[in-house]
This record gives sequence, C-alpha cells and structure tokens, in this order.
Amino acid sequence: MSQYVVLIYEDEESWASGGQEAYDQAMKEHMKFGKENQAALKGGSALQPTATATSIRRDSSGNQSVTDGPFAETKEALGGYYVIEAPDLDAAIAIAKQVPARFGGVEVRPVMEFD
Repeated sequence: MSQYVVLIYEDEESWASGGQEAYDQAMKEHMKFGKENQAALKGGSALQPTATATSIRRDSSGNQSVTDGPFAETKEALGGYYVIEAPDLDAAIAIAKQVPARFGGVEVRPVMEFD
C-alpha cells in the first residue's frame, strides 16, 4: 500500500459568502466521507484561512524573508488535506473523487518514500 495526500483547494470568498448553512453542509459531507473511507484514512485536517498564513522564502544567497500571507496568491487556496492509503493511484483517485470540495477541487499526490 502507498500513501497519498489529497489536497483540497477551494475559493475562500465563496465560503465566506456561503454562511453557516454552507459550513454545516460541508461538515456533514466530510463526516460522511470519513465514515465511508475510514479504512483508507490515515490523517487529515482543515486549515485556517490564507489570511492567517505566514510565508518564509530563502533567496539564492541564503537570506530569508518572512511575510504575512500565503506563498502564492490564487483564487483557490489550500484549505485542508487528507492522508490516505491505497494500493495504487487509480484507487487513490477513486477515493479522492469522493472528497467534498463544493467551491473548488482536489489534487492527489503520492507521498515520497525514502529508504
């Protein structure tokens, strides 16, 4: 079995305008996803909005700069993730297709294994 990270990208503005009803519905959907995929789930969490992010960059000289805000400004922001275990990419994609992402989508990436 291999591990995969399912990154959840969504439009934060749509969440802000969706109100409590959208949040409550999303929580129900994520709870259902968790129950239905319990055997494959190895971890995961929601993230605070990008307004809370701090980015640290290193230039070619090794100097670091720390700035408020996300690493990249995009319409859809990383809002959470799941770590899943699956026999192959096709199985991981089948699980990822079930992840609720009403205002965006998901990205599936294999976890790198080191010897």
